[in-house]
Amino acid sequence: MTVLVLEESQRRKWDGSDDVLFYAEPRLVHHLDQAFRTRLTALYTERIPKNAVVLDLMSSWVSHLPEDKPLERVIGHGLNEKELAANPRLDSYWLQNLNQNQELPLPSSSVDATLIVAGWQYLQYPEAIASELLRVTRPGGQVIVAFSNRMFFTKAPLIWTDSSDQDHLDYVAGVLEAQGWQSTERIAETTKAAGVMGLLGQPGDPFFAVISHKPNQLP
Repeated sequence: MTVLVLEESQRRKWDGSDDVLFYAEPRLVHHLDQAFRTRLTALYTERIPKNAVVLDLMSSWVSHLPEDKPLERVIGHGLNEKELAANPRLDSYWLQNLNQNQELPLPSSSVDATLIVAGWQYLQYPEAIASELLRVTRPGGQVIVAFSNRMFFTKAPLIWTDSSDQDHLDYVAGVLEAQGWQSTERIAETTKAAGVMGLLGQPGDPFFAVISHKPNQLP
């Protein structure tokens, strides 16, 4: 059973039009800088086991996975087919608007790790998504939600736009734990800009992540 955490007012967005329209044109660009992407790949190297089945939820044309780690399968999801088709790490993918339909077309206990990068901030019904992810994840599996301080402001619910970075970490963790995820870890780090700007002391995009695990035995 899905446990609601948000109030209805917190789910509202400035732009209430269909998300499919907003993402209709492919954006084959990096929305986060190289420092963030390097840290994200390092985290995946540390946390994702070899030969895992990975679900890249709310994916795009790049998955940031380490090239040298063997994986059994990488399943992608998103809203733009051209972006997903351009992603060489995806073995398969499907299109779905998660703000209209939160049921994932995957068997129960079929995924070892779910990755959500710069996507959680657009979910209007994160509780239902967290519950579905718990269903499709194998016992002991994990979800890794990573984000920075960037967003498409008009498409993010008020729970995100009206909150601080620390609030974002606590919010993601709270929703996951309410649905039964456990051993939650919060990561908040500064990064150093790549290249000359880094040598001059310029910071990169801040790195935030929430990692939770599915219990080996559910109550």
